[in-house]
Amino acid sequence: QLQLVESGGGLVQPGGSLRLSCAASGFTLESEAIGWFRQTPGKEREGISTISSDGGSTKYADSVKGRFTISRDNAKNTVWLQMNSLKPEDTAVYYCAGDKIPGWLLPTLDPDDYDSWGQGTQVTVSS
Repeated sequence: QLQLVESGGGLVQPGGSLRLSCAASGFTLESEAIGWFRQTPGKEREGISTISSDGGSTKYADSVKGRFTISRDNAKNTVWLQMNSLKPEDTAVYYCAGDKIPGWLLPTLDPDDYDSWGQGTQVTVSS
């Protein structure tokens, strides 16, 4: 099973930026659509962005559209989430997850569609 490791979380002031990384351990990401999700205590896991296995298609939740950018480099076996103009409501544990689907299929933001998950990285937006 694909093992994913997130990094890049931390504490940032409102309006600041962070870049999260999702790296594969022992396996190649090239056949996986990768999604980013976030969760706060007592709330369901929210899909915020996803990218197809070939990088040709992306999708964003309305809550992050225009502020977050997902990208990938299959040669580096890594997917990134660039987060700009961060708000306190972006505070959450952020997870990446993999869904093995063909590159021509547009991945979804539904957590139930994803099979392999990382351990998460905390993002805190606070002054």
